[in-house]
Amino acid sequence: MNLAISCRGLTKDFGEGETRVRVLHGLDLDVPLGGITMLAGESGCGKTTLLSVVAGLLNPTDGELTVLGENLRALTGEAAVVFRRKNLGFIFQQYNLLPTLSAVENAAVPLLAAGVHWNGAIKQARAALGKLELGHRADSRPAHLSGGQQQRVAIARALIHNPRLILCDEPTAALDGKTGHSVMKMLSAVAVQSDRAVVVVTHDQRIYDFAQRIAHMEDGRIQSIEERNQPKS
Repeated sequence: MNLAISCRGLTKDFGEGETRVRVLHGLDLDVPLGGITMLAGESGCGKTTLLSVVAGLLNPTDGELTVLGENLRALTGEAAVVFRRKNLGFIFQQYNLLPTLSAVENAAVPLLAAGVHWNGAIKQARAALGKLELGHRADSRPAHLSGGQQQRVAIARALIHNPRLILCDEPTAALDGKTGHSVMKMLSAVAVQSDRAVVVVTHDQRIYDFAQRIAHMEDGRIQSIEERNQPKS
């Protein structure tokens, strides 16, 4: 099985000494390429922390972590930045849009960071927003967009550079059922490619049918893996 992510004995602590709190407890998880894996569980069980560690936004305390064949713990400095910029797409629960940029400029950021010419990047970003039914708000700044519209800008930004691994934290939480379904169809189209994968942290049971696998978490550990071989279309 070709893997997008492999975790072995992964731990993550916050704080030091008597105030130290362990959030991930020797976690083991394999995420295969070619599908959507969802992380499910109660709030506080470590789902978002695990996603952040896989994304390289947090350093694990201990354990082994391989992402797309790279030992992520061995990547540092510019090498880590280049790896994330080229291979990873992020959809954050809090959107993380730049307030001084328009929607289309926010969506174009990964292309601009990769050296794509401004005009070409903006053209691609407008097309991406159009697919999410947001073309008419492309020139609006985040403060003038609803939460659901901001989420769709964040999704366009995550997909625009065709990353091999997309990491999503509650991507449908701010969306109505119809829009959430459309977003998951887009993510599915990416995920079913043999060299790509999508990982979704979610409480939204409406989208469970889009998953090939659901990893159920509890107290910083993977309790069970639910295999689903027939994704929703």
